[in-house]
Amino acid sequence: MESAGIAAHKPSGQGLARFTRPDIWTVGVILVAFIVAMPLVAVIGLALSPEEEIWRHLWETVFWGYVGNTLALGVGVSVGTLMIGVPTAWLVTMCRFPGRGLFEWALLVPLAVPAYVIAYTYTDILEYAGPFQAGLRDIFGWESAKDYYFPEIRSLGGATLMFSLVLYPYIYLLARAAFLAQSVAVLEVSRTLGRTAWGTFWTVALPMARPALVVGLALVLMETLNDFGTVEYFAVPTLTLGIFNVWLGMGSIEGAAQLAAILLIFVMVLIGFERAQRSGRGFQETRGQFKSLVGYELRGVRAMTASIACAAPIAFGFIVPGVILAQYAVKFYDVSLEQDVALYALNSVMLSGGAALAAVAIAVFMAYALRLRENKAMRGLAWIASMGYGVPGAVLAVGAVIPLTWFDNTLDGFMRSAFGISTGLLVTGTMLAVMVGYVVRFLALSFGTVEAGLGKITRSMDDAARSLGHRPFAILRQIHLPMLRASVLTASLLVFVDSMKELPMTLLLRPFNFETLATFVYQFASDEMLEECALAALAIVVVGIGPVIVLSAAIRGSRPGENRQ
Repeated sequence: MESAGIAAHKPSGQGLARFTRPDIWTVGVILVAFIVAMPLVAVIGLALSPEEEIWRHLWETVFWGYVGNTLALGVGVSVGTLMIGVPTAWLVTMCRFPGRGLFEWALLVPLAVPAYVIAYTYTDILEYAGPFQAGLRDIFGWESAKDYYFPEIRSLGGATLMFSLVLYPYIYLLARAAFLAQSVAVLEVSRTLGRTAWGTFWTVALPMARPALVVGLALVLMETLNDFGTVEYFAVPTLTLGIFNVWLGMGSIEGAAQLAAILLIFVMVLIGFERAQRSGRGFQETRGQFKSLVGYELRGVRAMTASIACAAPIAFGFIVPGVILAQYAVKFYDVSLEQDVALYALNSVMLSGGAALAAVAIAVFMAYALRLRENKAMRGLAWIASMGYGVPGAVLAVGAVIPLTWFDNTLDGFMRSAFGISTGLLVTGTMLAVMVGYVVRFLALSFGTVEAGLGKITRSMDDAARSLGHRPFAILRQIHLPMLRASVLTASLLVFVDSMKELPMTLLLRPFNFETLATFVYQFASDEMLEECALAALAIVVVGIGPVIVLSAAIRGSRPGENRQ
């Protein structure tokens, strides 16, 4: 058998020898891991050498407010997404009712809407001068806000609701996949012991789905911690908003690094908790029981209730904001074109497309390197290279500026002393810096997708190709890449769309007077001009629908033996 195929089974000393052998695969993975880890190391290093006055000022004034709001928002969004995602996943998986076939994929659609876009849209509708409250005043004859009570949309509660409406698909996605993977025999035994449908859900299905729910909840919280547009617009001072305020408002990157380090601790605790909860809690399905799910037939009021429960998140999370944005986009089409929306769209496509190509190329290289040199050291390096997705964009931006500035200053100093030429800032504040930030943050998406696709290709193909004299690069190019076409396209799409929506990192790393669709929408909507940026916001939403279709198709065919008629 080919040695690469049994590398994981070698004694530890031999595995270490293989890892330390200098070859392009090992060196490449080390380099990628180093580049990803560098921003985090820079943040921690700068935070450990702080300016005393800045830290004392933050500690005595705003620090605990930032921490408290971040925790409260995280708890609220966790509860909200679980309350929406888990019941809807159970209904469309285990029950039969009108509209189920539509709901099972449509419940993922709100994932295409960035939280800041839905926040701008609902504020425009629900604020005092908006059409909803104006309609209530006309109907009931109220003359001012003193005559009635209406909850403030720009609040911690409002932000929690906005996040819950667009992030619950993470919970739904993984809960549905977990329910589909569960054994019919176990569920049937529960019913024969007298459990009702909901009793089976609470006592059997939900505990078995717990590992998947923990993963989904971790993703929800990471996206919540990463957000800037929503919390800034709703005036909810979280740690992410604090990084912007301290860096751009107070002009202190050291203070921003300190807050970034605290936010990084939040993320590390979250990741550690997720891994601890999943450790040793997997469930093995009974063999041979992957037959088609029978499902519970719902009729009458129960069927109507199930349909409403599934339709409501879709309506409020996608249809309502989508219709409003579409109306504004049509009505103010000429105004949008005058704002150079086409140019901003081109900027977004260039940045996101470049990041997607780079991320997928690196992911293919890493996944194949791990296939050739699989051992604990290489697996650890791959984990380091993939951890950027769990780090908020604001933290990565702070960390990226430090080494990029050092590189530019070092090169400029050398060129001045050696040739009398000033190179200036070649990387800092450029499109390249933004693209590098995107790749670092979203490399995990492309790597996970490509590695999963590569894992489906039997190693016997590698063995046969090498027995015919082909070298690894030739095998990758001629055999694996054609077979990985679907995985590569999926990975490219995921990275492209997430890069299109990324706001905090783009705001901090972009060149001066450089706009993307995300930054354009943020600036105009935050200035109460949603109508003029509606076309750009709608474009971001439309682009985001692509991964939803891919994810829905993947889930739909995820259960072996399931009859999809």
